[in-house]
Amino acid sequence: MTETSVVAPAPSGPAARRRALRRVAGYGGALAMTPYLLIKVSWVVGGLLGVLSFGPELGRTGWVVLNAVTIAMSAAGIAVALALAGNQRRRAQEAALLILSWIGVGFLVPMLPYLVASTLLGGAGPSGGQGGDDAAAAMPGWEAVLIQVSFAGLALGLAVALPLFLLERRSAFLTGRLADTEASSAAAPNRRLALSTLTVLAASVLSLLGLYWAAGGRAGLDHPGARDLNWHLLHANTACWALLGAVAAWMLGRARPAHLPRWIPVAIAWTVSGFLVAWNCWKLPLIGYLAIAGTPDGQAWPENPGAAAAQCLLGVLAGSALLATLLHARRAPR
Repeated sequence: MTETSVVAPAPSGPAARRRALRRVAGYGGALAMTPYLLIKVSWVVGGLLGVLSFGPELGRTGWVVLNAVTIAMSAAGIAVALALAGNQRRRAQEAALLILSWIGVGFLVPMLPYLVASTLLGGAGPSGGQGGDDAAAAMPGWEAVLIQVSFAGLALGLAVALPLFLLERRSAFLTGRLADTEASSAAAPNRRLALSTLTVLAASVLSLLGLYWAAGGRAGLDHPGARDLNWHLLHANTACWALLGAVAAWMLGRARPAHLPRWIPVAIAWTVSGFLVAWNCWKLPLIGYLAIAGTPDGQAWPENPGAAAAQCLLGVLAGSALLATLLHARRAPR
């Protein structure tokens, strides 16, 4: 038996305008990410042919593997943006689309403030794993600009297309007030409150640690002199988003303030939970590798590996608890 597609009726009025905006945002985000994908493909081809310089700390194999991973990730981001822009959706694929959107939004949207601050203050911005300082120095300025535009464009596209998609397919997820939060059993509010309390504690500790390091604190650092502007900006960015996640968890766990629109804490919780889980799961293997193999000659990792790993694990815990709080804070049916 073949699975049938679910085709929504043709919208009109405001619904039509929202659908048009969703399509523009989705296709625009996919288009914006295309230069990054092409740049990464050219880097891999150049590395395989030996015509492109790469950092000695990686070698040709490491260079190709690292950039092949970012190619797959960027291709997945483009696919998610195109799926959010489409008009037809298979029910069995909707859950996978939401999971990928959660990861994609988590990777990209919270990095927008960092991108703006890094650009204004003269930081290098994200490279997406170009493979070392030598490669960064050899990268032309126009490539660096295209990479930043690609990240920002896809982030904005997902930030617009996903809420509009949810309004069409899962409107109860965003609409209503916090007072509408489901409380159909005595156990449900207690579980939600426990999860939100755990999230608030974990996210608050994570935020305080990030603010401490961003402000110049040295505890937990093996090489404080290796810090640069981007390092401080990244930790400050993480701290601010973790604090927002703690506030959203408190609101969802207690359904307060009662008249606050649900979409505000829901959007924050969705974004921050994906951010904390996705980025910390991405960093943990790198920290483990550096702890075992050590850093390349002439380079240093500012954080103590144990402190960095503990920070990542705390981030995964806070993000997972925040997502669980969000899923328990369902809107009560009318």
